[in-house]
Amino acid sequence: MKSLLLFALFSATLFAQAPKGKTMHATGSFEVKLTPQQSTSETTPDPTRGRMSIDKHFHGALEGTSLGEMLSGGNPATGSAGYVAIERVTGTLDGKSGSFLLQHSATMHAGQFSLTITVIPGSGTGELVGLAGSMNIVIEGGKHSYTFEYTLP
Repeated sequence: MKSLLLFALFSATLFAQAPKGKTMHATGSFEVKLTPQQSTSETTPDPTRGRMSIDKHFHGALEGTSLGEMLSGGNPATGSAGYVAIERVTGTLDGKSGSFLLQHSATMHAGQFSLTITVIPGSGTGELVGLAGSMNIVIEGGKHSYTFEYTLP
């Protein structure tokens, strides 16, 4: 019960601090390099779980780079898997410079894919302090693009 109350207070605080402002839309493309990393918790490889480093280069309304880490699990051969990731993006967003953190959460089951990418509250620096928003990724023909809906105070 105590942990539920703490979660409710934490959630209410985050939503109360969400910036109020005009929603902006940014689009562009990016290249990504995923590099497998050794698990830090096991000595024997586990084919149902993986760890990767993320290295991205963004173009368009978001110009910059990101570095991050991804943890994955499941069995993609059967169409079921998931991943979580955090990456720090550094660059300019519609001409404003700074950095921010993105949090990914994705699942795939029987060919159905669900992906949520959000700005971690309070992570903006420089001219991006107070940034809030969510990003969508589109992959077509092996090319990656993004749409980013965001607000700044």
